[in-house]
Amino acid sequence: QVQLVESGGGLVQPGGSLRLSCAASGSIFSINGMGWYRQGPGKQRELVALITSGGNTNYADSVKGRFTISRDNAKNTVYLQMNSLKPEDTAVYYCNAQIRRSEYFRPRDYWGQGTQVTVSS
Repeated sequence: QVQLVESGGGLVQPGGSLRLSCAASGSIFSINGMGWYRQGPGKQRELVALITSGGNTNYADSVKGRFTISRDNAKNTVYLQMNSLKPEDTAVYYCNAQIRRSEYFRPRDYWGQGTQVTVSS
């Protein structure tokens, strides 16, 4: 079994900051890409940021310059530092990871349970 557990969401005022964490645990052989997605009220889930095992990153245009994704491979953890938050960043944020459970298995996608981020005054 593999689990992704997120933490760090909450209520913050516009202009504020939050840091999300997502730790992968269980039967893990290796982790390829890790990322964050979000789903706002009445919207489809969208990509926020991705990071490869080598540290290359990719961001949605709407968060470039405000959000930073990073990972600690030793801890199987990915982070999302969110600064200058706006009301339109309000969403449930989901962690995603491409994980191989053993050398005999192909990587597959795993998802966290989601953490609510609300930006409001």
